[in-house]
Amino acid sequence: MLMSKTEFRIAEDQAGKRIDVLMSGLSGLTRSQVRKLIEDNRLTVNGDRTKPNYKARYADIVCISVPEDEKELVPEDLPVTVLFLDDFLIVVNKPTDMVVYPAAGHSCGTLMNAVAFHARKLASVGAPLRPGVVHRLDRDTSGIMVVALDNRAYYGLVEQFRSREIDRRYQALVFGSLKENSGTISSRIGRSSTDRKKMSTRSRKGKEAVTAWRVIERFRTATLIEARLGTGRTHQIRVHFASIGHPVLGDRTYGSKTSIENGKRKITFPRQMLHAELLGFTHPVNGKHLEFISPLPEDMESAISLLRES
Repeated sequence: MLMSKTEFRIAEDQAGKRIDVLMSGLSGLTRSQVRKLIEDNRLTVNGDRTKPNYKARYADIVCISVPEDEKELVPEDLPVTVLFLDDFLIVVNKPTDMVVYPAAGHSCGTLMNAVAFHARKLASVGAPLRPGVVHRLDRDTSGIMVVALDNRAYYGLVEQFRSREIDRRYQALVFGSLKENSGTISSRIGRSSTDRKKMSTRSRKGKEAVTAWRVIERFRTATLIEARLGTGRTHQIRVHFASIGHPVLGDRTYGSKTSIENGKRKITFPRQMLHAELLGFTHPVNGKHLEFISPLPEDMESAISLLRES
């Protein structure tokens, strides 16, 4: 059986971390996928078998082997706007109702299927189904994403995300009226103890999460805000604003505010009103600063117009 192999060298600041947790972050695979690779002896450390709880050491060589016939990322010509493309990375404007990479229940029609169609090559990190994915947007969140097309670009972008050098700006419609015109939410975020599919600010194992925000426009029963991420936790903006009583409108997971009464009009929100408006970073190979802006999608513009009319 032909195998695709990818090697990682453990850096000094990565030493001491569990190998399953560390490789999940570095490879783009889920933690359960990493554990399965370890169980099947397809993830080795310095050529030897390992265990999920092995504590990585500086200069360890971790090798991941994936059978060639498991590469099932089928290129598809999907409605995704390409904002930038070279040999090292691709920047796209993700539409709503599109998951980022194939998983159970979504074997096709994903953003990565579209990337495979537009790109001449793909990174091996994260193969077979999410090569080069350094961050993601939720299915119902629209906006800008960058995907690495080779391993050098991948590690460069991962380091920028880790060191918080990436500029990420979102716009969101949240329920109610915020008291202040700007502020910062710094509640820690971790996996919910009552629902493992959700995140929570009450988790005992929460990690630091920082969201800076400012008001753009106020309405009778809603507020349009701009949010900038200081960290990149799962569902961060949605969890943070729900925790202060102002959930993102249309968010069925953290707020259930799928419609509101605004004066004499009832306004319905078909999905969470959250859009990744701006992404700025340094090109990981040529060092140039890149910045991309995406206008609000039609459904958010329509919702804002209705709020203004009321």
